[in-house]
Amino acid sequence: MSVSPLAPSWLQHPSDANALPAAVWSQNSVRADNGEIEIAGLAASTIAARYGTPVYVVDEADVRGRARGIRSSFDREFGRVGSRAKVYYAGKAFLSIQVAAWMIADGLNIDVCSGGELAVALAAGADPARLGLHGNNKSLAEIDRAVEVGLGAIVIDSLVEIERVADAAARHSRVQSVRLRVNSGVHAHTHEYLATAREDQKFGIPLADVADAVARIRSHSSLDFLGLHSHIGSQIFETDGFAEAARRLFAVHAELLAGGPVPELNLGGGFGIAYNSADVALPIDVLAANLADSVAQLAEEFGVPVPTIAIEPGRSIVGPSTTTLYTVGTIKDVLVEGADVRKYVSVDGGMSDNIRPALYAADYSVRIANRSSDADAALVRLAGKHCESGDIVVHADYLPSDVRPGDLVGVPATGAYGWAMASNYNYLLRAPVVAVRDGVARVIVRGETEDDLLSRDAGLEQN
Repeated sequence: MSVSPLAPSWLQHPSDANALPAAVWSQNSVRADNGEIEIAGLAASTIAARYGTPVYVVDEADVRGRARGIRSSFDREFGRVGSRAKVYYAGKAFLSIQVAAWMIADGLNIDVCSGGELAVALAAGADPARLGLHGNNKSLAEIDRAVEVGLGAIVIDSLVEIERVADAAARHSRVQSVRLRVNSGVHAHTHEYLATAREDQKFGIPLADVADAVARIRSHSSLDFLGLHSHIGSQIFETDGFAEAARRLFAVHAELLAGGPVPELNLGGGFGIAYNSADVALPIDVLAANLADSVAQLAEEFGVPVPTIAIEPGRSIVGPSTTTLYTVGTIKDVLVEGADVRKYVSVDGGMSDNIRPALYAADYSVRIANRSSDADAALVRLAGKHCESGDIVVHADYLPSDVRPGDLVGVPATGAYGWAMASNYNYLLRAPVVAVRDGVARVIVRGETEDDLLSRDAGLEQN
C-alpha cells in the first residue's frame, strides 16, 4: 500500500478502490458482479449510452425514502413532546416539477426563494398553502404573486418587507401568514458552531430588533404572525448549534407571547450529509430526537407551550440520492516537486455542472463506474474541461491506477446544488437529470442542446 504525501490528512488509502461506501452512495447503488456500478437496477454504461455524459442520475426510491423518513422522524419525536413538526423541502437544493411532485405526494411542504421556484412548485400542482417563500430581496412582483395565490407563509427578511407584504395582502383582501427571520448570532458548520452577539450577513434582523418588528407586523390587520425563523448554516453534523440558536429564540419567543399568539418556531435546515468516507452525518432519527428534547426542555424552562417546529431540509433529502456520471478524456501524471505524482483525470464536465468544489473547496469522492480493477490505488484529482485552473470536480481520491480514457466515473452525493447551480460557462450544455427506479429510467429535466444555446442569442436573428 502506497500512501501519497499529496493526499489530505482526512483521506485514507482504500483497501479496495472499487468499494462504494454506503454512507456516501445512494441506497440503491451497488457494484454488480460484472464490475459495473448499477444505480437502482440500471448499469452505468446503459445510462451513459442512452443519455450521454455528463448526466445526473437520481435514485428515485432513495430521495423519496429520505423525504418520508425525515417527515416520519420529526412527526414522531415532536409528537412525543406534545408538539408537531412542519417539514419544508428546501427547493434551492434541487427543484424540478417531478421532484416537487414527489415532495408533496410524500407529505412535505416546499420552501421556495424566487418567483421561478414558485412557478415550478405551482406547475407541479402544489397547494399554495403548503409553500413558503424566502429571500432577502423579494421583488414586489414576487410578493404580489405569492399573496395572490395564497401562499402558506412568507418569511419577512427586513423591516421594509413588512409594509410590502402588508400592502399586497390588503390589495388582495387576504390575511397573509408571515414568519420573521432573525439572526440568532449562532453560525454552525460541520462539527463546530460559533455563538456571537450579532451576525454580519445579509439575511434577517438582529434579535434586539425583533420586538419592534413583530409589533409592526401585528399592527397590520392584513398580516398574521406565525413566529420566528432562524437558519444557522449548512452541512451541520451535530445538534449543539441548533440547541443554542433555539435557546436564544425561545427567550424572545416567550416575550412575544405577551402580545399575542406565536404558534411556530422555524429552526431552518442545514443537516449534513456524507460527501466522502471521512464525513459522518448524524442519523435523522437521532437528530430529530435531540432537537425535540432540546425544544421541550427550553419550553419548560421558559414556561411556555411547546410550539410547532418547522424545519427546512434540502441537501439531506436530495443530496445523497444522485450520482453524476462522466466520461474520462485525458490523463496526466504531474510530478509535484518534492512530493509525489498527482494523476489528473479530466472528464467531460466540470464546474458548469458542479461549482461547489471551485466555489467552496467542497470535497467529493469518485469511483470508476463501468468496471472494477485489481490495479493498485493511485491518488487522483478529477478535473473538468473548462478553461480554469480551479475547475476541479474531486480534489483528492484514490482510483485504480489503470484508469484510462473512455472509462466512466461516478461522483456520488451530487443531488444538492449540482444541477441547481449549473451554468453554461464556456458554452457547455447543461446536463440532463434522469430518475431511475427498479431498473427503469426516465428524463425529469431535459439536457440542453446547442440549438437551445443559440435560440437565446438575439444575434442569430440579426445576422
